[in-house]
Amino acid sequence: MTIRDQSTESRAAVSRADAAASISADTRAHDTARALDRQLEAVLMVADEPQSLVHLATAVGRPITEVAASIARLVADFDGHAAPDGVRTIRRGFELREVAGGWRIYVRATHDELVTDFVLTQNPSRLSQAALETLAVIAYKQPISRGQVASIRAVNVDSVVRTLLGRGLVTEASTDSETGAINYATTDLLLTQLGINSLDELPHLSPLLDGGTDGFEDLL
Repeated sequence: MTIRDQSTESRAAVSRADAAASISADTRAHDTARALDRQLEAVLMVADEPQSLVHLATAVGRPITEVAASIARLVADFDGHAAPDGVRTIRRGFELREVAGGWRIYVRATHDELVTDFVLTQNPSRLSQAALETLAVIAYKQPISRGQVASIRAVNVDSVVRTLLGRGLVTEASTDSETGAINYATTDLLLTQLGINSLDELPHLSPLLDGGTDGFEDLL
């Protein structure tokens, strides 16, 4: 007859329970981290300007330390580097880049020429009225931020500015040192499309607006 050591069995049971609890906690932490990665990825996909860690943390309602760790994982993921769990992803055609104190998704430099060709020659759709109006504001008021353009037009211009950037008609000219907002300006492509040599050849606004330019200058 075998006499069981109940104390030993009890300790073994406790050890197994602790191990199971530890595995469960690790699984929950992993799932939570991956969920945060996907949330930040979604936000960054639609961001027109670099997003600071503070702004991103506010958007997803998580601590800055967790957001910073998530950003590091996304950079490694997009670049095709091996994750801590040993899983290696495919190097994407886009990258997560830190610019002007914030993070934003950009086309990877190796594909710039291809994307430019696609936008300018393979996708020659006409600009919408909203895009034309936004382009006109940028042309006359440059350099100008997206928020200032929206103030003048009294509508959200996020998607329109993305379109103009994609078409190569405007570019990111500078970054405001105080607000971090990107200022936009027109490119030489616009001059080519309009058939002019410089912005000085743009028509004067006075004959085109009711009451001249009254109010236009005051909107900034």
